[in-house]
Amino acid sequence: MKHATVPFMLDPRRLRTDLEAVKAGLTRRGVDLSEIDRAVDLEARERELRAVVEGMRARVRSLSKEVGQARRSGDLAAAEAKADQSRALGEEERKIDSEVTRLAGELRDVLLRTPNLPADDAPDGASEHDNVVVRTEGYDPDAYGDHQRTPHWDIGAQLGILDLERGAKLSGSMFPVFRKQGATLVRALCQLALDRNADAYEEIRPPSLVRTDTMVSTGHLPKFVDEGYHLERDDLWAIPTAEVPLTSLARDEILAEADLPMRLMAYTPCFRREAGAAGRDTRGLLRVHEFDKVEILAYATPAQAAEVHADILARAEGSLRALGLAYRVVDLCAGDLGGSAARTFDLEVYAPGCDMWLEASSVSWFSDYQARRANIRYRPAEGSGTAVVHTLNGSALAVPRVWAAVVETHRRPDGSVALPEALWPYFRGARSIPPNSAQP
Repeated sequence: MKHATVPFMLDPRRLRTDLEAVKAGLTRRGVDLSEIDRAVDLEARERELRAVVEGMRARVRSLSKEVGQARRSGDLAAAEAKADQSRALGEEERKIDSEVTRLAGELRDVLLRTPNLPADDAPDGASEHDNVVVRTEGYDPDAYGDHQRTPHWDIGAQLGILDLERGAKLSGSMFPVFRKQGATLVRALCQLALDRNADAYEEIRPPSLVRTDTMVSTGHLPKFVDEGYHLERDDLWAIPTAEVPLTSLARDEILAEADLPMRLMAYTPCFRREAGAAGRDTRGLLRVHEFDKVEILAYATPAQAAEVHADILARAEGSLRALGLAYRVVDLCAGDLGGSAARTFDLEVYAPGCDMWLEASSVSWFSDYQARRANIRYRPAEGSGTAVVHTLNGSALAVPRVWAAVVETHRRPDGSVALPEALWPYFRGARSIPPNSAQP
């Protein structure tokens, strides 16, 4: 898994030093370049006026010294004239500085809405239809019996372990209620993911509500404002993924290179409005507004990034294999990458009851895009100064779709669900979900 050695950054300096590469990368994403052209103009004008302001400030400082010299020499008329000149120049400087601030804010807004540049080795393509299936593991379409072709929402209702009707009563559609061993399965899947990654990843339990700047750091704001749950009274956001607080854990900090890669993992509930999803794959657990997930994330140097990316992908695959699920690895094309990502591999699990490949994990390398927004740096062991870290993450296990694939894949002819051996330690001695567990 190779990565280009040139760092991907939407640093305003690149608008004048590497503009063609920026435009080429954004063109691969299908981005309208008119906003980049506007950013170029904004950056040039801001830089020009900033130089004017700095010159005026220098002249004001010089005039202040001249005023003092005139007063010490007894030339009060000259002192007053120079003081008047200094005040007028200072007023003009403040007006121009206000314009610099406006231009800087407009430029920042454009760049905050501009996605990351895709990695050189990300496939070309305009949409999900151009994504590349790298390989498929454990899938044989002829190996599934009729009993496995029942969708999980029917299995859940038959066994009394998934209550969509009462979830809708409590909170509205797409808020499921898990019951009995269905609820145990939710917790077991999360604990399995934590246990499998505890050898290398520090467990964190971050807050589920975060500030706006925490959401901005990962790129979820301002672009995805309509998909978030915002508590206006407190100006806090319900996290859509633990990626958000984990990425900002070291915000505005300088790390030591010796501490990298720094690996973190977290179980959290996640909240997403799923804007625009109405009518598309909304049955059962295919799309929900609240779900549990274990996220694994790392800060790394550019040289470490490829190895860390491969490790996160291998760990996410390992959990799916441990659960006895068929899955495939999909290399996302440039046009289908998330806004912050430079390279992403999706893991799609096969659910025989739905007869669908369901996205279960996105394993992404963000280059320095997120860390630049969050101002996360490291001090190289050799040399001077600081450098921006790279961030990488992936879902170690996201519950809803994996839950669905487990109950569909492991359903038996008698209607019971066999539990994968990896989950036995979390089920209080049970080895299956029996068919008689449903309420009358």
